[in-house]
Amino acid sequence: MNLPLRVLSREAKGRELNAHTRDLSYRGLYFLAEADFEVGNDIDFVITFPQQVTQSGDVNIRCQGTIVRVEASENGRVGIAARIARYEFLPASATAA
Repeated sequence: MNLPLRVLSREAKGRELNAHTRDLSYRGLYFLAEADFEVGNDIDFVITFPQQVTQSGDVNIRCQGTIVRVEASENGRVGIAARIARYEFLPASATAA
């Protein structure tokens, strides 16, 4: 499922990266990005399920996870696989800001 994703590496000191998922399950995800990540690093990310998927409104889920695989991909991007450790649904008012 190709969904919008905002990624924040805890080591990146506030830098946010926009990406899209390639694969997603309740245990983990795989996404392509133009950034450097290292296996074992913790990341925070927000996945947006759009109205077309939820049939109501956009739903944002904040997740915390750990990078388990990094691999070279096309167009200078890297593929990142991360295990999801925990997640929470964000209220609509929190994502409007």
